[in-house]
Amino acid sequence: MVKILITGAEGQLGSAINEIANQYDDFQFFFTDINELDLTDKVALDAYIEHVKPDYLINCAAYTAVDVAEKDTELAGLLNTKVPGWLGKLAVAHSFKVIHISTDYVFDGTSYTPYTENDLVNPESFYGKSKLNGEIALLKESKSAMVIRTSWLYSATGKNFLKTMIKLGLERDEVKVVNDQIGTPTFAGDLAQAILTIISKTENKECAWKPGIYHYSSEGVCSWYDFAKSIHEIYGVNCNVRPIPTEDYPTPAVRPAYSVLNKSKIKRIFDIQIPYWRDSLKKCISQL
Repeated sequence: MVKILITGAEGQLGSAINEIANQYDDFQFFFTDINELDLTDKVALDAYIEHVKPDYLINCAAYTAVDVAEKDTELAGLLNTKVPGWLGKLAVAHSFKVIHISTDYVFDGTSYTPYTENDLVNPESFYGKSKLNGEIALLKESKSAMVIRTSWLYSATGKNFLKTMIKLGLERDEVKVVNDQIGTPTFAGDLAQAILTIISKTENKECAWKPGIYHYSSEGVCSWYDFAKSIHEIYGVNCNVRPIPTEDYPTPAVRPAYSVLNKSKIKRIFDIQIPYWRDSLKKCISQL
């Protein structure tokens, strides 16, 4: 049995992996969140990994409160930067592979074409900086680690833009949403399937394990305004969505104005099929 340890298992991606885990009979999953495994406790972390002896560790744990991170820099830095570095060291010591989830916020958003893994990184928020430093720390310690950057993650569980828009749409006659931030919504269920497909193909010798940085998001491009409009349309919410510029909705953390990710690398190397964002949105809403 291939042993797979998931950290941050109660978050959107961890929950999505849990939902499809029964499709993989050859995998033994260990789902952990802070109650089972405190990643900031190095001694406990080492002991747990020594006990489980995983073949893979999927790190879904992160400090994701983007705006709060601007002030809560100590904890955000610990979870997003130091912990990935520790996992890299443990991966070498205990001979397992890490798949670490990162973000489109490592880019400053000044591009007009989809970002590749080789494009210049320049995060403008503390969250983005902490995630970028986490990538660097992990890959410095473990040469066999994989980083997957994703964007605008949503699911039927937890707090996210999808559920917020449905809630506000049912409560109000009008909602205002920025229309000058461009990216791609990503259904957590699709990303979960892609990650387990990579592991499965590696174990079945269909593909070689190739460490490094990869991009994964749904296909297509939209603004947050477009996303909100589609959510209401598909869910059946009767609410006026009004487009506004970012300057009319100031936030503590600066968001990239454009953060579309180029997925050519992950599709080519692992033969991953990626759905169109509206198709995945329909699938997710049907689960609500």
